Amino acid sequence: MAGMVDPKIFESLQTKIDEDAEVRDKIRSILQTLERQGRTAQSVLSRAHSTPAAHLQPVLNSAEEAIAEEVTSIGNLAEATLNSPYYKYNGMWTRDVQNVIFSILFCGWLGGLGGAELVPEAGKLLTIEEVGKVLNVPVNLKDQDAFHITIEEYLQSLITLIEELARLAINSVTLGDYQRPLQISQFVKDLHAGFQILNLKNDSLRRRSDSIKYNVKKIEDIVYDLSLRNLVPKAGA
Repeated sequence: MAGMVDPKIFESLQTKIDEDAEVRDKIRSILQTLERQGRTAQSVLSRAHSTPAAHLQPVLNSAEEAIAEEVTSIGNLAEATLNSPYYKYNGMWTRDVQNVIFSILFCGWLGGLGGAELVPEAGKLLTIEEVGKVLNVPVNLKDQDAFHITIEEYLQSLITLIEELARLAINSVTLGDYQRPLQISQFVKDLHAGFQILNLKNDSLRRRSDSIKYNVKKIEDIVYDLSLRNLVPKAGA
């Protein structure tokens, strides 16, 4: 009696398994490159902590070059997953993408990333749409299954930016820049107020957002200490 199970069923399954493995291998290869580029970009941006604001331009130029390489890898990632369901693989790259977004946000806040569609301005928060323009990818897609930047990735990167700015406030004082901590304090307070409006459903994001208030307090303490030492201008002075 002939078997009731057609071997072609399993041959078909094996073909799908092989195709899936091939896509995952391509993604891993791109992510290895992206991770290396991310370390380079963040290493360059870390020089902002030891560079006076007036002398930041060379740092920003180098950071923009490093980010441009990351943009190329993001494009490769989008192309490699063009015919695959987005949410099947996005867990593989979301952390690396968040790191890229953070580098863009930090560079933009420092006054970098000027271009045809972006006007460089120190202390500015780039929107998720502006980040998408830098990366040349769509954001918050709802009507199609394709590579994009999610709101959650943007918000996670914002929290990382807040943590980095808390460090910058401390290091700015070391450099003798007593104005920047005031700028950072107001900026971070505004971000904190924005996060308080959000009704976050993502558990990881909600837990991380709870830490923002500690960074707000840390920066407020720096500003308070400067005011006690008469190192910041009094209101109305």
